[in-house]
Amino acid sequence: MSAKEPSITRIRREVREGSFQIATTVIFCLCMASFVVILAVFINDHVKKFMVSEEFYYPHLNIIAPLHPWSPSSHFHCNSSPSSSLSSMLPSNLSVTHSTLMDWISPKDLWHSMTDEELLWRASMVPCIVEYPYNRKPKVAFMFLTRGRLPLAPLWEKFFKCHEGLFSIYLHTSPEFTYEPPQSSVFYKRRIPSQPVHWGRVTMIDAERRLLANALLDFSNERFVLLSETCIPLFNFTTIYTYLMNSNHSFLSSFDDPRRIGRGRYNKRMWPTITLSNWRKGSQWFEVSRRLAVEIVSDVTYYPVFQEHCLPPCYMDEHYLPTLVNKRCPELTSNTSITWTDWSQGGSHPKRFVRRDVSVTFLNRVRFGFNCTYNGVMSSICFLFARKFDPSTLEPLLKIFPTQFGDSHRCSVMINPNH
Repeated sequence: MSAKEPSITRIRREVREGSFQIATTVIFCLCMASFVVILAVFINDHVKKFMVSEEFYYPHLNIIAPLHPWSPSSHFHCNSSPSSSLSSMLPSNLSVTHSTLMDWISPKDLWHSMTDEELLWRASMVPCIVEYPYNRKPKVAFMFLTRGRLPLAPLWEKFFKCHEGLFSIYLHTSPEFTYEPPQSSVFYKRRIPSQPVHWGRVTMIDAERRLLANALLDFSNERFVLLSETCIPLFNFTTIYTYLMNSNHSFLSSFDDPRRIGRGRYNKRMWPTITLSNWRKGSQWFEVSRRLAVEIVSDVTYYPVFQEHCLPPCYMDEHYLPTLVNKRCPELTSNTSITWTDWSQGGSHPKRFVRRDVSVTFLNRVRFGFNCTYNGVMSSICFLFARKFDPSTLEPLLKIFPTQFGDSHRCSVMINPNH
């Protein structure tokens, strides 16, 4: 009996010691688990902050042009993910941490390394806050689609003179064209990164969308006019600016043409995305509001269909935009063009005007010889621009412009965008 007692005592002691070790191990494991949980929460919190910070998306990079507050009725979302190659969009002279609002709302340098895909994505952004946090002065974007030099540039210089801050200029030229006008010129460093353009091909629409997208990067651009090197203004800057800013509609012609050169160009392979009843025709030379410009650059539904199935004798520059507007937002346009062209001679190209054609009588006939509707009221001013004018017309136009077109040669004229 006495021999067994030490054994029982020893067993009890071992049990107590084992229980203590187990308890110690359990407590240690619980402490380690708590530490791991706390550490995980700490790391997760900081990783989230890092992931959503600008430094994560734009490490040591710079911001290009602004986001754009335009119509609140636009269907676009304000949340977008950065492009995987966004770094190629960003200029090297604007630090994220030192940028100001003015650095965002108007790019100082038009040249960039964005692809068309990146550019259109960037230009299609719409922020959720519509109110402008600065004193915004709306501008007209004049977009020139040209092969090279502008032979009528001196006329346009007179037109723009003294109206700085109310317009922007964008030049889409042949890629090999590298001439830069003098620094004093309004066309100085206004070329955008361009691609080859061929008449009647999809590259023409690509160039137009490229111009619109670059112009949309400037917050202040409110109206967008497509012009060629043969275009001239028919009125002074004040008249054209006021006409466009006060218009309730864009000026992009879109009509149903039952002829062979209209409906006859429709390709049945476009169905069901585009039906014959959707098919429209119109002038290539347009003027659009900011909201409609965004609709054009953001289209990924109809453009691919046209790209694949609208081939000569179907010409995208005559059908794509008219059909797109008819499908998406027909209420935004007046279905007319404000660029006058003389098609009276027939054929694939309009009449070209030379030196002997230019006179005050001729210009006034174009300026006031038509009737149209402007904001629901009859008007005799239907065209603001005209084409096609040969370089030989420059001299007589320069002589006529100061006396017939009013304020463009005076710097005392002030424009109130609200009137």
